[in-house]
Amino acid sequence: MKLNLYVLTPKRIIWNCEVKEIILSTNSGQIGVLPNHAPINTAVDMGPLRIRLLDDQWLTAVLWSGFARIVNNKIIILGNDAELGSDIDPEEAQQALEIAEANLSRAEGRKELVEAKLALRRASI
Repeated sequence: MKLNLYVLTPKRIIWNCEVKEIILSTNSGQIGVLPNHAPINTAVDMGPLRIRLLDDQWLTAVLWSGFARIVNNKIIILGNDAELGSDIDPEEAQQALEIAEANLSRAEGRKELVEAKLALRRASI
């Protein structure tokens, strides 16, 4: 059996195909979804989305929070933003991580600290 996976953001369609399985980061932890999964609506947490294709190859995407609905072997993920792992430049990601760490060490006040922690969390994924 297969699952129909749709990953959508306000800017574009990230994914629209049949898959065997996904592993999704939710606000209450990671969940694995296989065919005939119980219906569920859940908040999506910032984190990786692991996708097992029909040929058993695994791909990774990164979701920046959103909402997922799983029903009748259809998974619809509405995300604030998302990137496929293959689209992420490792050097650019490392640079973003270093900048986020530096900003966290210089943060003053509650607002700056919260923003710096969020930027660091995003860069760490």
